[in-house]
Amino acid sequence: MNRQLTVMPEQLIERVLSMELVRVTERAAVASARWRGRGNEKAADQAAVDAMRRELNRLPIDGTVVIGEGERDEAPMLFIGERVGNQAGPKVDIAVDPLEGTTLCAKDIPGSIAVMAMAEAGTLLAAPDVYMHKIAIGPGYPTGIVDLDATPADNINALAKAKGVKPSEITALILDRPRHQDLIAAVRATGAGVRLITDGDVAGVIFTTMPAETGIDIYLGIGAAPEGVLAAGALRCVGGQMQGRLILDTEERRTRAFAMGVKDPNKKYDMKELASGDVVVAATGVTDGALLSGVKFRGNVIETETVVYRSVTGTVRRIRGEHRELSKFSLD
Repeated sequence: MNRQLTVMPEQLIERVLSMELVRVTERAAVASARWRGRGNEKAADQAAVDAMRRELNRLPIDGTVVIGEGERDEAPMLFIGERVGNQAGPKVDIAVDPLEGTTLCAKDIPGSIAVMAMAEAGTLLAAPDVYMHKIAIGPGYPTGIVDLDATPADNINALAKAKGVKPSEITALILDRPRHQDLIAAVRATGAGVRLITDGDVAGVIFTTMPAETGIDIYLGIGAAPEGVLAAGALRCVGGQMQGRLILDTEERRTRAFAMGVKDPNKKYDMKELASGDVVVAATGVTDGALLSGVKFRGNVIETETVVYRSVTGTVRRIRGEHRELSKFSLD
């Protein structure tokens, strides 16, 4: 049954863009956590998608998925352009990654999360499911201290100077992919360290906002465009800088992007162009990681940990849930 909220519009926005999102990512995280370590990426991802879609459709919103599981012909649910919610509330953009790190979940490796963002309609970049060049740093630095078009050496040296340390005290986070071989070598040539991750693009960017805890100063490299928009939304809420450029290296990809409103295939987007307006991001841990604890099944209680970011207030909320109404997490 759809929940109806009898509050003023501005209170409705606040309500929808905070605790309601927590319920969505919690459901997705718990559903996929039941598949941890079973080696079945597709089943884990499908469980998260099903749970997230069910919960989204209970919300009092008129939502459109602008970042989803792919275009309509590639994804049966939570596809780009799909309408979600009960259509009785405010118009909002929805960006989802029901299970970031499907391989991490399937292998029960740290770092898998369920994550989504919600923002005022028309304020999240509607990006096709393509790759994106990305660079991101946390808060506290002058604007423009790093640039997507600068060399890795220039970015590392500029960041080290701004931080007041030697380049050898900077650590970059990069996805462990063959395409990054030259990038990794260039970063290491400056004396900086490189931490490689197998998955977890969104969490990887968020790591730059808390270097004291994660040891990460900068995120570099090529990752998925949808995760780039989600990460930009989180970064906007806590401060930091990010730039991205879609990789539209075929006519088919350029055509898809143009149909979604991308006019300049070579445009360099800054953080506010990727995610503007009032944006809220929620992420719930699936497996244990540096950002969040994973789902715990303890007898009749399910424990979850969620972080919620909101750009307008700069608020970061960490929510630990103990769920005793286990039927709420059933698959029916």
